[in-house]
This record gives sequence, C-alpha cells and structure tokens, in this order.
Amino acid sequence: MNNGSSDNTALSAAGPEHTTSAGPATTAASYPGAGSASKDSVPAAPTAAAGAALTASAAPPASAADDALANPRYARFVTDLLGVMAYGELSGFERLSSDARFSPSLADRASLGRLAVQEFEHFELVGAFLADLGVTVEDAMSPFQASIDAFHERTRPGDWYESLMKAYVIDAFSGDFYRSLADTLDPRTRDLIGTIDSGEGAAHLQRRLKEALADDPRLASRLALWGRRLVGEALTQAQRVGIEREYLAGLLFADEADHTQHTTALFSQLTRNHSRRMSALGLTA
Repeated sequence: MNNGSSDNTALSAAGPEHTTSAGPATTAASYPGAGSASKDSVPAAPTAAAGAALTASAAPPASAADDALANPRYARFVTDLLGVMAYGELSGFERLSSDARFSPSLADRASLGRLAVQEFEHFELVGAFLADLGVTVEDAMSPFQASIDAFHERTRPGDWYESLMKAYVIDAFSGDFYRSLADTLDPRTRDLIGTIDSGEGAAHLQRRLKEALADDPRLASRLALWGRRLVGEALTQAQRVGIEREYLAGLLFADEADHTQHTTALFSQLTRNHSRRMSALGLTA
C-alpha cells in the first residue's frame, strides 16, 4: 500500500523523470545478469515494444514456469517491479507513521500505526524475496527513489483528511496495477503480490473517510477534487512507465501484438475502478 503525507517527506509513486503509479525509474538497477549504471551514465529506457520483444524471446517455456526467475532477463523485469513495490511499502510506512501524529483522535492514531506496521512487514517480505534473487533491496529501490519522492512532493496533502484520501487512492490504484500484472508472472512472484495485496488497509481507510464525509459537505467537495487530481497524476506516471520502462511491456503485454491498445485498455480499467471507489464514498470521480 502507498500513502500520502501532510509533512515535507515524500511517499510512493513516480515523478517527472520516468515513472509509474507504483513508482518510476530514471536509471538501471543492479539486476542478475545486467550491468549497473553510474550517475553520469544513464542508459536510455527501452520502448514498450522493445521490452516486450526481449521478454518474448527470453521467456521460458510453460513447462519451465517454476524456473522463470532463473532467466536473467525475466529476473531483471521482476527486480524492477519489486524495486518499485519495496520503495512504495517503505515510503508508506514512513508516511503513515508521520501522519498518525496529526490524527484527530487517539483511535485514528492507533489505526494508522497498525497500517504502518503492515506496510513495513510488506517491505520486509519484498526485501527477502529480492535477496533470494541475489539483489539487495537497496539496489532494487534506488533507481526509483528520486522520482517517487518528486511525485509525492507535487501531491503533498494539505491536512490529515487529504492525507487519508491520498493513502486510499494510491493504495487502491497500486493494488489494481499489481493485480493486472500478477497473472503474467511466475507462481512465486504472483504469490508475493497476492500476500501484499491481501491486507485490509483500503477497507479501513474507506470506512474512516465515509465517517468523516458523512456530515461535512464542504469536506466532501474538497476531497472529491483532491481525489481527481491524485488519480490523474497516478495515471500520467503509469502511462509514462508503460512507454519508457521495459518491465510493464515485458511482463504485461509480451504476448500481445497491439501493445498500445492493451495499455489503453488497462488504464481505462484503472480509471473505472477509481470511479467506483469514489462513488462508494459518495464522491464524484
């Protein structure tokens, strides 16, 4: 889950460089079988078609699905994806912990604290998975840190309620995005994503937001506008990463001839899901 903050520290999605709903990218990470990039030598990101072609040529046969992670190119794509997820979870932990201080009640403070602990547990799960691949979680996350932080600096919440809405919108958007990838992944990685996506954070945030909105029309109007801005930013970053980062094309659309059509369909579905969640809060998306 990824959430927003009302202080100066940033959170989890992508920035203006090369980004994603879950996170961005500006450099190459250290992958099994891949070179690392220095600060002064940043390789150009492959196009979606190039990423798909690489995956299609490197993907193991179905009978070897359990050994997919032994394939260096596939492991590189997965490492990229998990780097985004890990930094999202770590940032979510930091932001929820920080935002808890501004809670209007002790019950809210305790609830956000519990969600923060869940975020850190997810971060540790991803880190352990990456360690099994021979990659440190720090190496996997570092290419995404600056642009993720920049995204959240641009969408810094103005108060506790905006922070709560940001946590709700970004958590749900990220979950949708990861689930859209899960069926294309190997069983181990798919199980990891399922575990991370199984928490009740979104349900708690929805209940708390509905309570806050019930008797405050002015707050409802403000948060509806804020929610539209957040999902617009998230979609922009995800669209960018679909073009510029190889893992989205490589993992999601490796077997599809028309990548643009299917990418458009994915983002349309993400938008519809967001609209349904806003309607559940009594807000217009």
